[in-house]
Amino acid sequence: MNIDLRSPLHDRAAIEVPSAVCQLARPFNGTVCSNMGDEYPIENNIIDLIQEPEDLSIAQSTNHWKVTASVYEDLWRKRSTSILTGEDFPIEKEQELLSEWVSPRKGGCYLDVGCSTALYARTLKKKEPGATLMALDFSVQMLEEARFKAEADQTDIYFLRADARNMPFFSKTFDGIVMGGTLNELTDELKVLFECRRIIKDDGVFFMMHLIKSGTWYGRLLQDSAEWSGIKFWTTEESNELFNRAGFRVGEQFEKGIVCFSKLVPEN
Repeated sequence: MNIDLRSPLHDRAAIEVPSAVCQLARPFNGTVCSNMGDEYPIENNIIDLIQEPEDLSIAQSTNHWKVTASVYEDLWRKRSTSILTGEDFPIEKEQELLSEWVSPRKGGCYLDVGCSTALYARTLKKKEPGATLMALDFSVQMLEEARFKAEADQTDIYFLRADARNMPFFSKTFDGIVMGGTLNELTDELKVLFECRRIIKDDGVFFMMHLIKSGTWYGRLLQDSAEWSGIKFWTTEESNELFNRAGFRVGEQFEKGIVCFSKLVPEN
């Protein structure tokens, strides 16, 4: 079915997107526009709703490199949890936890925020083919790689290039939101979390994976050296307070080394 997005320029204006855009076996190119007349291009099934993002940190800028997008999942993401936890934790375990906590349902609508190569979105779509999946990122290079992988996986997903601080969705659109590792790289994390609270349904689920402060002196030394690039770290208590401020409470939580998985639910 067609979906409606919210215009980035006019809060109450809708942009109707045909369902053919998410059918990745057939390239889709063209434009979509709101009922106020603002137009947005679609190139190879990717809807572009922003100009070049401003005020990027060094960590964020690297996501715009083609080489980063090409090696991100296969060389880093599939091994990152084991590397960061210091013990064997294959990505399949993370995907199992994601599917269990989100539990996508037929007819539901789910969003992968800061999707990179859309690993989470593809996982949920495979778990429940009858769900609608959207994946949002600000990097063209990441979205192009995500689109390539989704087509190879035969998973139909809507891909959007947009600013997570002002997401192109109407309030209470999503049954579930997922975010894998993006929180640590955000320049305005609270604003993004507030946006997530706005667009999730009151009975929705928000799956979050992020890195927490190391408990060892040498781990903190490494994290301190990474913070100059724009990567942030919080303790579990500090990150939970951040979630609470944005209108979420922790339903379940699981820590493995400096990796923290949280099942967040909206506070009503």
